[in-house]
Amino acid sequence: MDFLVGADDDPSRRPRRTGRGRRRRRRRNRGGFLAPMLAVIILVGGLGAGGYYGYLWVRDAMTVEDYKGPGSGEVVVEIKEGESASQIAQTLQEKDVVKSSEAFTDAITDAGKSSSLQPGEYRMRKQMAAAEAVKLLDPDKRLHERVTIKEGLRLTAVLEELAKQTGKPLKEFQRAAKNVKALDLPSYAKGNPEGYVFPATYEITPKMTASDILTAMVDRFKETAEKESLAREAKALGYTPHQIVTIASIVQAEAGSLDDMAKMSRVIYNRLHSSPPMNLGMDSTVMYALNKYGIEASHAETETASPYNTYKHPGLPPGPISNPGDDAIQAALNPAKGDWKFFVTVDPKRRITKFATNEADFFKIKAEYERNKAGG
Repeated sequence: MDFLVGADDDPSRRPRRTGRGRRRRRRRNRGGFLAPMLAVIILVGGLGAGGYYGYLWVRDAMTVEDYKGPGSGEVVVEIKEGESASQIAQTLQEKDVVKSSEAFTDAITDAGKSSSLQPGEYRMRKQMAAAEAVKLLDPDKRLHERVTIKEGLRLTAVLEELAKQTGKPLKEFQRAAKNVKALDLPSYAKGNPEGYVFPATYEITPKMTASDILTAMVDRFKETAEKESLAREAKALGYTPHQIVTIASIVQAEAGSLDDMAKMSRVIYNRLHSSPPMNLGMDSTVMYALNKYGIEASHAETETASPYNTYKHPGLPPGPISNPGDDAIQAALNPAKGDWKFFVTVDPKRRITKFATNEADFFKIKAEYERNKAGG
């Protein structure tokens, strides 16, 4: 009946375990411990291998596509005003200059030049490494040519000079000069570009048309007018801005040196306000009327009926006779103090001009000019 009441529950009746039995149990226990450990090792090893290959996949996925080397061929890329680095990158990708926009943005960020990109046209190559593309977008490498228009040229001469320096047909500039609406002249210019195409040095890009170039020159005049407060200062002097530009153009045409400009400006104002009235009597306005050049008009030339003949017609001519620069405009707005009403360039070669307050002194300096002219 012992088996019915569970004889094994009685410690005194349990069979005695030998050392060999205990060793078998310890071996079994070790086996039970090693199995889970082995499973963990295998699992971790599997994860490690998977993680490594996963890392390789992520690394490859995150590496942006980029060409290698300097590229080949040629393509012109335009950076427009206000474009960001990312917009430029997209343009470069579309033109196949770089493999991906990301490669370019990374390259320009690494170079620290994201904020130094400037509008303009650049000569690039196709399939360039992004870092090489960054180098070619240096502002100093923009496609442009410098065109310099000197002070005092008439509009006809300005157009000829622009055609010569840019290689564009003269007819294109002549046609553009007639389209005064496109030039956006100041309202006081009376629809005539003469006097308002500002003499300066300009950067001309290949895509600029004749109209673009002339518009840029008019814009440059308006910048000067704003800087000099032309409208306000002209009103203070009792003149319109157009009349001040006309005075400046005469000063520019007559002056032999910068030092003479303010004094010549004073001569003009003194004659305009003279009592009894005086005509300006400027040879430069007669030469303009006749489309000639020279510092001395003949008696026959001073008989021309043109409204630009200031020997015949009182007051200022209808408009500017040249395109004055900064110095002439400043002289027109700030005439020197003095009573001069006459001046003569007594030595044209050395550009020496003398001034007189009365006719007697005028005839003396006029005689000096005649002697210098006779002496060659």
